[in-house]
Parts: sequence; C-alpha cells; structure tokens
Amino acid sequence: FTGNGQAPYFQQTVNNKIEITLDDKTHNLIGTIQIKYTNNSPDELTIIYMHLWPNAYKNTETAFAKQQVRTGSTGFYFAEASRLGRISKLNFAVNGKEVKFESDPKHEDIGIVHLNAPLKSGETITITTPFEVKIPNSFSRLGRVGQSYQMTQWYPKPAVYDRNGWHPMPYL
Repeated sequence: FTGNGQAPYFQQTVNNKIEITLDDKTHNLIGTIQIKYTNNSPDELTIIYMHLWPNAYKNTETAFAKQQVRTGSTGFYFAEASRLGRISKLNFAVNGKEVKFESDPKHEDIGIVHLNAPLKSGETITITTPFEVKIPNSFSRLGRVGQSYQMTQWYPKPAVYDRNGWHPMPYL
C-alpha cells in the first residue's frame, strides 16, 4: 500500500518586463508592466490575485496603517494626505484583451484580475497594465526622504498560488 497525502510541489512561472520613468519633481513612477504568467499547477485558474502594495500607503484604513498604530508608530496615521502614496491608473488586459478587474473588498492593496477564459495547466498568458505610483514619504520600506528613494514592492505583481491555493495578503 502506498499513498501520498499531499499534492505534488509546483511553482508558477512569472517573468516581468517593466518600463518605468521616475518623475523626481512629483515623486511619481509612471510606467507599464508586462507579466508572462505560466500556470504550472494542475488546476485551471479563472482569476489572478494581484498585490498592489503601494496602496498600503493610501489611507488610514489599510492593514499597514492599522499595524503601524498597533505597534505604537502613529506618524503614518496622522500624516497629511500629501505624504501618502498609492498605485493608480491600472487597466489590466490579458493577451491584449481587456479583462474585469476589481479591488479586494477588505484590502485596497490586493486586486483581482478575472480571466476571460480559464488558464489551463501548462498554459501561459501575458498580463499588461499601465500604472502610476505616488511614492509616499518614508514610513516603511517604500518611500522617500526628499529625493532619496527607497523602492520596494512598487509594481503590480501576482500573489503566490501553490498547492494550498491563492495567498493574497495585504502589505504589512
């Protein structure tokens, strides 16, 4: 008797091509991303969760803002709106065709791309979108002090999908 209680290991393949410009007067990134996403899982996918982590700096309702307060750091919570950040101007397409896109109802820094057709095991799609990031003042790993930029988690990217399913998580 032999058996395996777990699905076999796999890892999705994600390759990005990003064209970006930094406007150091307005502290904005303006660009486009092309994501080649290969489904190496045994499952058909009908959605792709996207991390939009610059939106963690959008307002005081995000998981990041609440975490800052819980840990005793109130600088972000009481910051002026001009010091906050966000990602905007998203317009997702898959293989050149517009798709439905929505924000996760609980977390503005997670998005959901609804595929027009299921992505079967072994298939590859190309996801594209323009985007603009307003770089926040430095409250954490993404930010700026004057014209000194600390850039991390600044572009839209797919969440992890593994044998346990999707792992969409807010930026903390």
